[in-house]
Amino acid sequence: MTERTNEQWLADLRAEGERRSSALEALRARLERGMFYFLRNDRSDLLDRSSDDLQHMAQDFVQDALLKVLENLDTFRGESQFTTWAAKITTRLAISELRRIRYRDYSLEGITVDGEIQPAVTPLAISPAESLSPERHVERDSVVALVQNALENVLTERQRTALVALAIEGMPVEEIAHRMGTNRNALYKLVHDARMKLKTHLQNEGIALDYVLGLFSE
Repeated sequence: MTERTNEQWLADLRAEGERRSSALEALRARLERGMFYFLRNDRSDLLDRSSDDLQHMAQDFVQDALLKVLENLDTFRGESQFTTWAAKITTRLAISELRRIRYRDYSLEGITVDGEIQPAVTPLAISPAESLSPERHVERDSVVALVQNALENVLTERQRTALVALAIEGMPVEEIAHRMGTNRNALYKLVHDARMKLKTHLQNEGIALDYVLGLFSE
């Protein structure tokens, strides 16, 4: 069959019987090829997976994505090729699921030990530049110590856990909320309050947030 137009994709997927089944199969095969390529070539975290594993992952992701595509046909506005639109839905779903898998065995308890941040968790995820002058290193170390102290002593344990998990560890919002027994909106407020506390504390110490960010953007 020749390549379907956007209108044909929509019509075929909304049809019944063989016509719909044929369109679904064609779309599934196309999305699986693209997803396998994505997993094999664009995901460095999956380099240790075999081709068979990646193929199974691609099949699972596409199966879930097809349901979302069908549920959202009415939202397709024709601003791109239909297959491009469907591929974006599939990729977003895959990335979300890969994040969930990555943090499935991640414990929030590992962030704090007796109320203190573990040494492995460094404030602002700093990677010191070798070209910094000794004076600049001292300046940075001083600010790091101040931020570390604020994280440990200014925030509540719950605020600290949420902020470190989100801003430093990069853990997905949905996963943090699930682990902490809360919801997305409540978590956002918790993190917002924590950031405001930190900002106020730093300002009271005579250090502006822009100054801190500037130190670690070099």
